Amino acid sequence: MYPNRQRLGAFLLICFIHSLTVSAVNASDDARQTPLVKAVQKCQESVVNIHTEKNSKEDTESRFFTPKPRRVTGMGTGIVVDERGYIVTNYHVIHDVDQITVTLRNGDLLDASPVSFDRKQDLAIIRVKSPKPLPVMDMGVSSDVMLAEQVFAIGNAFGYEHTVTDGIVSAIGRDVEVDETQSYENLLQTSAAINPGNSGGPLLNLNGEVIGINVAIRAGAQRIGFAIPIDDARRTVARLLSTERLNGLSHGVFATDVQVNNEKRLVIDTVTPGSAAAICGLQKGDTVTTVRGINIADNADWERSLLDIPVGRKLDVELLRDGQPVSLTFTVGGGTNSRNVASNSNSSTAVKTVSTARPANTSTARTTSARQKTRQLLGLQLALLTPNETAALVSTYIGGVKYSGGMKIVGVDRGSKAERHGIRKGDLLLGLDRFETLNDRNLTYILQDSRLAKMKTLEFQIFRDGKALEGQIDL
Repeated sequence: MYPNRQRLGAFLLICFIHSLTVSAVNASDDARQTPLVKAVQKCQESVVNIHTEKNSKEDTESRFFTPKPRRVTGMGTGIVVDERGYIVTNYHVIHDVDQITVTLRNGDLLDASPVSFDRKQDLAIIRVKSPKPLPVMDMGVSSDVMLAEQVFAIGNAFGYEHTVTDGIVSAIGRDVEVDETQSYENLLQTSAAINPGNSGGPLLNLNGEVIGINVAIRAGAQRIGFAIPIDDARRTVARLLSTERLNGLSHGVFATDVQVNNEKRLVIDTVTPGSAAAICGLQKGDTVTTVRGINIADNADWERSLLDIPVGRKLDVELLRDGQPVSLTFTVGGGTNSRNVASNSNSSTAVKTVSTARPANTSTARTTSARQKTRQLLGLQLALLTPNETAALVSTYIGGVKYSGGMKIVGVDRGSKAERHGIRKGDLLLGLDRFETLNDRNLTYILQDSRLAKMKTLEFQIFRDGKALEGQIDL
């Protein structure tokens, strides 16, 4: 009897040792699946490589004395922010180029076109037409980034596509001046290797979430790179994806990106009376959670959820009101701000031309009010462009983008803010606060008191002598 027990004990001991051996092998395999490896696997499909081409200045040293332009290539990286092919990158990646080509992770090559940009913030939106939805990058928050936190970058480093480098957050809140025309504020500094071609690509945490957009390196240094914090970048992306700007449709919502712990929420501040949002039933204090199935974390998500949706389409909106879930229906283009929107086929910015169907007396009152307010605030006297003037403008590329039009500056009041900032009679006003100024309705939206109350400066774009010029007016 006891010998049998000894044999049974020996057998169990052998089984136990075998299980430990198998576990050790499995543990060895699992050890390769580090948090960094898992994070890269999670997000790499949402990173694209960008290649650009443009004509250089004429080659004056041609041996046969027949100067010819040369093709100059460039490279950068982009992040998918909407499944329909909207991609964010740095403005300097696509500035003044003739052709943009995007390479997906699976090797597919797609032509891209510029949509909108912000030169000062050095961010731009481009778009590709993909036969299938693209995976959208998960967005993190940058306000809780920790010094020495491990991070990694994915990018088109020196043309080596989808290169992964890792490092730490070396510093927070860096101000960097590149040259006389470009400077950055509040950047993240990282030791993850950033090289030419990484511009516009993501700086990510170990959860595979974007915490920054790589933008600059320190020339001559090693492992000193800089990224725009994602919280700052997303505010710019929201403006660049604005349905007012790109589709000519106002939704009537003014909201704030509110951070709770390490999560963002979109909380409504005000709703314009009579707007599509008001008719939908949205109210001040509501937290929007989803629109047509898209999770809403900030204003950028809100804008893209409504972007390019046909007028009259009804969308499901889920929100929290006083902590309770509420379901509403939003009608695109509804309300008193609705418009007849016609696509401008000549515009690569996806901006639409708009016309307003209103009684004559109401339209005149709006026109007078909008231009009077522009003059009182800025000292600008404006007039609508003629059809021929508009056609000449939209046929011209300005900084790599085609505009849908503008307004003519027929006078500048002496001593006004506009005069002090170099705006002249004869310039064309292309935009204010990064919104195009095509007509009086645009002015009315941009110069609402509720919007101006939150601004310290008002950015402007003008067209002069074939060039787009930008500046800021202190309010």
